Amino acid sequence: MNTLTRRLYAARAQQAAAPLGATTGRMPTAATTPATAAATAAPAGEHPLAAYRVTREPYWRAVGDEVALYEAAYSVRMPMMLKGPTGCGKTRFVEYMAWKLGKPLITVACHEDMTASDLVGRFLLDANGTRWQDGPLALAARYGAICYLDEVVEARQDTTVVIHPLTDKRRMLPLEKKGEVIEAHPDFQLVISFNPGYQSLMKDLKQSTKQRFGALDFDYPEHEVEAEIVAHESGVDLETAKKLVHIAERSRNLKGHGLDEGLSTRMLIHAASLIAQGVAPLAACRVALVRPITDDADMRDALDAAVTTYF
Repeated sequence: MNTLTRRLYAARAQQAAAPLGATTGRMPTAATTPATAAATAAPAGEHPLAAYRVTREPYWRAVGDEVALYEAAYSVRMPMMLKGPTGCGKTRFVEYMAWKLGKPLITVACHEDMTASDLVGRFLLDANGTRWQDGPLALAARYGAICYLDEVVEARQDTTVVIHPLTDKRRMLPLEKKGEVIEAHPDFQLVISFNPGYQSLMKDLKQSTKQRFGALDFDYPEHEVEAEIVAHESGVDLETAKKLVHIAERSRNLKGHGLDEGLSTRMLIHAASLIAQGVAPLAACRVALVRPITDDADMRDALDAAVTTYF
């Protein structure tokens, strides 16, 4: 069992299944992942999902009809798949929709060592003997949260197959080790995301999995919208944000020609945040944009040249 899972289980052991009341008001961020939920576990007597409430509105700049489409999908509890490049806003969108719908959000960062037990739960030993502890997927299904599996293709296929009974008309989760079947709460929804640009024959979803989901495509916004987002999230002026977007657009043209991915909106916000703190633009771009994305000397020179063009 990895450390993250142990912390989640330890936190959930302190919580009782009382009716879900008002939000806690204790969350410092827009959404709580399993790691942070363990650090801010609800006191005894609070609902097991209290720590996963999205208590503040995340900023989301709609670029199409994605909000309306997601709301329609949630109304029929359709499982959803978000596809798009890294750092384009998939996770933020899920956080925003959880807030807008007033539903708790449990986020799981998928990785190749994640097992089915990490998702559904396992028996644990404590001073009183053996007890069962729900995993994040079981917790969401049992009590009615949106469960978000981030970068789901990073998990092994024999792990992700456990979501199948939850993504068809059965809407159930068998806990084979416990001999229990969880009937999904009416509010439960499953959302997954991945970056199609990183797909390969070894890292892709089975067709039997893909066809259980509706899908929304995400990409980096058009120039003016992306600049608005960068300015809002970082605090820099709009003109500086536009310069950063110009640099990002140049890098994205190099995808497949020396770069696996161009500069993401997330990276632009990092650079802009440094500039807003008084860091010189050239230095901020080197630290937050150029150095993280490549170690190739020629490619760094090309990106540095793009930076100096605007700064």
